Amino acid sequence: MLAHRWDQKVDIKGWWMSEKLDGVRGYWTGKELVSRSGNPFHVPKWFTRNFPSTSLDGELWIGRQQFSELVSIVRRKSDDAGWKKVRYFIFDAPQIEGGFEKRLDFARRWFQEHPNPIAGVIKQQICESEKHLRRKLMEIESLGGEGMMLRKPDSPYTVGRSYDSLKVKTHEDTEATVIRHLPGSGRNAGRLGSLLVELPNGIQFAIGTGFSDKERDNPPPVGSIITFKYYGFYKSGIPRFASFLRVREEF
Repeated sequence: MLAHRWDQKVDIKGWWMSEKLDGVRGYWTGKELVSRSGNPFHVPKWFTRNFPSTSLDGELWIGRQQFSELVSIVRRKSDDAGWKKVRYFIFDAPQIEGGFEKRLDFARRWFQEHPNPIAGVIKQQICESEKHLRRKLMEIESLGGEGMMLRKPDSPYTVGRSYDSLKVKTHEDTEATVIRHLPGSGRNAGRLGSLLVELPNGIQFAIGTGFSDKERDNPPPVGSIITFKYYGFYKSGIPRFASFLRVREEF
C-alpha cells in the first residue's frame, strides 16, 4: 500500500496521523522479511523471533536522519551487530479482516502476547484539525523528522497507491540522475562541492547542500538516481532550494 500526497482538499479531521519514518520499507510475509521490491533481507533469526504467521507491513528504522547507515546495514549479507540497532515499526497487518484500527489492534495484541523488543506498532493519534496536523508536522520536522502520514479511519488495505493513505511534508521531493561531480572549494576543497543532476524532462542544475562529510568524500556515482527536496520551481523549471536527501536504493 502506497500513499498519495495530501492536496489540502481532503478534510482530514478524525483521520489517524503518525510520523513518516525515513527508513526502509519492510514487509513480513509470514515467513520472511522482504523489501518493497520483494527481495528478502538477510535478517538474523533473532530479529523476527515471535513474528506472526500472517503478514505485517512496516518500516525498518534506526533514527531520524540515519537513512544512509540503515541502508548500509540492511544491504549486507551478515551484520548481526548492525541489525541490533534496527527497529521494525508496524503500520498495518494486511491479511487481518476488518478496517485499519482492527488490523493494527491485532499487531499490538500479538506483540503483547509474543514479545519481541525490536518490533512495535507505530504510534497513532487522531487528527483534531488541520491546525493540529500543522503543529505536529512542525514539531516532527524541527526534530529532524521527514513528515507525517495520515490514514483514513476504518479503511481497507489496498495494494498500490490509495487515497486512504496520505503523506504530508512542508517540502516536495523528487528524483534526478547524477551527471557530474563538481569540485568544492574552501572547506570542501578536494572533495565534492555539488552534483550536476538532470531531471526526467532534461533540465540540468546543481545541488550543493544536504550532504554529510561522508557523502562529500564518497559522493553518489555518476549515473545513480538521487532523491532531493525542493520548494516549488523557478520560471526556468529549476527546483527552488534543492537539497540532497539520499541515493535511491533498490533492494
